[in-house]
Amino acid sequence: MSEEKLNEALEVAETETVETVEVVAEASEKPQRRGKKRRIETTEPEKPVSEWEERVVQISRVTKVVKGGKKLSFRAIVIVGNKKGQVGVGCAKASEVIVAIQKAIADGRKNLIMVPIFKTTIPHPITGRSGAGSVMLRPASEGTGVIAGGAVRSVLELAGIENILSKSLGSKSPLNAANATMEALKSLRTFNDVARRRGIALRDMLN
Repeated sequence: MSEEKLNEALEVAETETVETVEVVAEASEKPQRRGKKRRIETTEPEKPVSEWEERVVQISRVTKVVKGGKKLSFRAIVIVGNKKGQVGVGCAKASEVIVAIQKAIADGRKNLIMVPIFKTTIPHPITGRSGAGSVMLRPASEGTGVIAGGAVRSVLELAGIENILSKSLGSKSPLNAANATMEALKSLRTFNDVARRRGIALRDMLN
């Protein structure tokens, strides 16, 4: 009986080994499936949109005479405004154009002024002067647009003025024109300010 049991155990072990070999062979014959790579989309956080707008008016190459020769640099004139009554002019120099523009933007934001706007135009005619340049500004009716050019137009548009007449007199330098426009806008007065200075009511002054 012991020999018969031993023979049966050997037969069972042989059949199990054969089955395992067949299973391994079938598994090796099956083509391996490649897993699909999932794309992980990373959404970058949106940068907040600034209300300030910068406009480069002029980039000029300037030289400075030093002991060893001439030093080359760039000068940038930039107008900064939010089209809501605030505008500024910046001027800066640097050895690279990008650095000069960045410094001019920072300088323009330091020199912001408030512009009194009356029905998309200015309250009254005015003339501004800076150096050898002068700019004449006149109010305009609805639908006229900004009648100006060069640096004067950039200053008026970024200030938020939609209808105005202007004429640049004297120097044609963009920096002088921009500064003269800033002086003119800085000197504007509203009807309330004039009535308060005169010590009368606004209705009496307008009548």
